[in-house]
Amino acid sequence: MGVFRIMKQLIHWGPIVALSIIFFISGSTVNCVLMYWPLYTDGGIINFLIFLLWNFLTLYNYFCAVVKGPGFVPYSWRPKRKEHCKKLQYCELCESYKSPRSHHCRKCDRCVMKMDHHCPWINTCCGHFNHGNFTYFLFFAPCGCFHSLFILIPSIYKALNFTWYLHHGSRDQLVYLGIGGFLSCMFAIGLAIGVIIAVGLLFVIQLKSILKNETGIETWIIEKAEDRDRDEDEDDFIYPYHLGWRRNLAQVFTWSGKPKSDGFTWDVVEGCDQFTFTEEQLKQKALKRDRTQEYIVVEDYSGALIPLSKGCGMCCGIPCTDEPRIPVKKGDIVKVTRWKKKWLYGTKVMTDKERSSGQRRQRGWFPRRCARDYISDTSNGELDSQSQNSDKKKD
Repeated sequence: MGVFRIMKQLIHWGPIVALSIIFFISGSTVNCVLMYWPLYTDGGIINFLIFLLWNFLTLYNYFCAVVKGPGFVPYSWRPKRKEHCKKLQYCELCESYKSPRSHHCRKCDRCVMKMDHHCPWINTCCGHFNHGNFTYFLFFAPCGCFHSLFILIPSIYKALNFTWYLHHGSRDQLVYLGIGGFLSCMFAIGLAIGVIIAVGLLFVIQLKSILKNETGIETWIIEKAEDRDRDEDEDDFIYPYHLGWRRNLAQVFTWSGKPKSDGFTWDVVEGCDQFTFTEEQLKQKALKRDRTQEYIVVEDYSGALIPLSKGCGMCCGIPCTDEPRIPVKKGDIVKVTRWKKKWLYGTKVMTDKERSSGQRRQRGWFPRRCARDYISDTSNGELDSQSQNSDKKKD
């Protein structure tokens, strides 16, 4: 069953593209290195073994990140002590409480332990158990690509510069590339440069998060907590998981390869407990519910990413996010929690028939023109004013 899950996870455009890039760059490099620096020399053997080491470490950590997975909160999980339930969030989709630092991923359809983000290249989340291997992968992949560039670029130069052989009179280091080989090497160079820039930048981002012991989601929650403290003149929020950069690194990178925490309990700073962060999340959820506005749909929307039928202006202002769109029909009620100038984000209110049939909730963006305020026309004007101020802040 585990092997089937892994194979199903790898048969996806993300892993296929990622592995294809790795093998293409490696194949082009090996073809050149065998000609440029033959294996019958000591330097050639050392060079070749170092390059193979980069590839082994890259692929090893890639597959470890895939196989280990981020760690999921078990279905129907609840804390051992009943009084702790009120300090945790409840996930209606998983029908369980969320352990501290866990978040629900709509693509994995599970609550993920210490979720950082959903990565399409491994077709799962980067979370608690695979964070270390994922970060190692982000480090070793650019290292291997740097080595490839130091082989591919001189190889192309030698293949094109025939005067090299006229002056030196030696064919020991002859690099012959046909048209196909030349194009393949040029394409491999472009891919290697792209990997160095894109993956290297992601490695820096991940390393910064680990040094602060924060995930991308937690950084966003901390910013909202700080804004709330300023607005309400409350005591400064203390992030409970920042233990100092050395201890933060030790939480993720261990000699055994297993992170320090079990995914349910965490080391926290003095003055905080296991529920300091979850209680802050509950406060933010309460504020979110307070500002929720109910809208009634007055115009159908199919859920299209680019709704051409709604006008060019609507297409120009689509939300720049991977969050889903929801199809709506006239008469539907939607609880709106976020808004932009031309789009609303909310959750559709299910009918009794939909609940009884076991239908899952639908949440996402839809065009503002398709709905109007369900409570009163006056509150709609207030919401429009709020959304304009929100858009100005985001801009």
